[in-house]
Amino acid sequence: MLTLVFIVAAYLLGSISFAVVTSKVFGIADPRTYGSGNPGATNVLRSGKKAAAALTLLGDAAKGWLAVALAMHFASHDAQGVLLVALVFLAVFLGHIFPIFLKFKGGKGVATALGVLLALNIWLGLAALATWLVIALVFRLSSLSALMAAAGAPIYAMVLGLPGVWVLASAIMSVLLIWRHKSNIQNLMNGKESRIGKKAV
Repeated sequence: MLTLVFIVAAYLLGSISFAVVTSKVFGIADPRTYGSGNPGATNVLRSGKKAAAALTLLGDAAKGWLAVALAMHFASHDAQGVLLVALVFLAVFLGHIFPIFLKFKGGKGVATALGVLLALNIWLGLAALATWLVIALVFRLSSLSALMAAAGAPIYAMVLGLPGVWVLASAIMSVLLIWRHKSNIQNLMNGKESRIGKKAV
């Protein structure tokens, strides 16, 4: 019963779109109506409101971190507890990309995934973040940075010796994140992908 409560609560928490909430607070257009149409920090940045984008990033990352941190605090220190944590971090991530509050049309999950990884293991989260930052600084392409960080996450988890079920769950999350970027992958291949900070018109 406790497992179900944690999973449902994590999904509902993940379903809160900080891109939409922050945009309303700042009085800017709904991020689903311009740019890539994605309710995420990178698209909010295209509005020209850096503060709104920063709060979106922090909010989406924080919900992923909070869900996993609470699960790790209250879960038992056995195989069942390890499984609970894995299910919770998948639930909060799924909530973000398939939010019930937005008719299951959510963001791509980059910030939420980062929050999840940081809560799961600080070194895992920092390794994924470092990958994103290096690629972003070199190529100025958020999607490429996300794809490389996603690909690296389960490898980093394995190298760090994390439980197998966490490695598997991180791999599932990475596959979902890459799948959510399928249009970006096509744009990258065609040289049409927008660069970080480019304002929507």
